[in-house]
Amino acid sequence: MWYKASNRSSPGCIGRQKCGMLQSKRGQPMPNRQSVGFRLRPLETGDLPVMAGWFRNIADLACFDRSARVPLNAAGIEQAWNPLTDAAADAGKCWFAIVSETGGLCGIAGLENISAVNRDAVVAVFIDEPWRRHGIGIRSIALLLDFAFRQIGLNRVTSYYRSDNTRSEELTARAGFLTEGRMRTAWFAEGRFFDMVAVGILREEWEASRRTLARDLDARLRVRFRGADVSGWAWPPGPADPPAG
Repeated sequence: MWYKASNRSSPGCIGRQKCGMLQSKRGQPMPNRQSVGFRLRPLETGDLPVMAGWFRNIADLACFDRSARVPLNAAGIEQAWNPLTDAAADAGKCWFAIVSETGGLCGIAGLENISAVNRDAVVAVFIDEPWRRHGIGIRSIALLLDFAFRQIGLNRVTSYYRSDNTRSEELTARAGFLTEGRMRTAWFAEGRFFDMVAVGILREEWEASRRTLARDLDARLRVRFRGADVSGWAWPPGPADPPAG
């Protein structure tokens, strides 16, 4: 998934295994409003040129995607990511765009390796640099976990991050993930090898963690699906919070 901590401007991401996680520059102001909203919607082909710009930052790319090291142009990003914009073509992947109130693309969040037999998946998140460290990442992860466990019936969710990515470590721990393993020298970047950390969370663990997390998060900033005012699909959840089932 996750966020790489370093002395320089750090990425906001949980890794793809292909998955890692990245999150914004410290001190970047949020819009001056009493409440701020962001929305998850299905990733679309029109989002890919924006993503191509993000992944020209090779440090972000190497922290987010374990298998990618070379920045791609718009055509390359479309070839690599376009199949992921068609959920019907690959039921094993489900990616969402994180958009601001004005419709601007702020990040992406998704589930990969979804298994109907084992009822598990891998979660990954990337937040564009200007939007990091504002709480969008933790809310997006929480909403995805609700989606995974309450909407598509999964029993566990896994994530991976590079061992130097302390922000990813903190973020997954805050969401209730437990460390399940460490793959030694499994992630090469910046001229050296890093360990890769595997973390996971079970459905019942999330149901216990989400109550505490919901109390801790400021409800003035929310990430939601469309129709959340009625359906309750938002984080932090509101009065219409859907039951666990």
